[in-house]
Amino acid sequence: MGGQQQNKKSKVVKIDSRKSWEHHIIEATKKGYLVMVHFSAYWCMPSVAMDPFFEELASTNQDVLFLKVDVDEVKEIASKMEINAMPTFLLMSGGTPVDRAVGANPDEVRKRMDHFIHQTHSSKSQYDA
Repeated sequence: MGGQQQNKKSKVVKIDSRKSWEHHIIEATKKGYLVMVHFSAYWCMPSVAMDPFFEELASTNQDVLFLKVDVDEVKEIASKMEINAMPTFLLMSGGTPVDRAVGANPDEVRKRMDHFIHQTHSSKSQYDA
């Protein structure tokens, strides 16, 4: 029975090129989605250890686009976003970085994301009123 969970489609999009990065950021911006990016490296054990947590976050936050970038595969993006340590979790809105959490700290990542989502929804509802 445990094998069925393996078939579940990941909600995390793996970025493998600058073109892929730009496409997903533009689409998220058009749709008004927040973006959470996990910058990692296959050789970095704390990054690998955060993968299941990141998948779980993605499955419970439908209004956020979750991207994963291997810093060795897409060096240009890691450099552009000033990623100096792994794992780094970057929150983006409108294509612009707005917050980041560095290190394998699930509680901190969740707290920052929840705070950011709450802030965004609060400001949207102010304008909707």
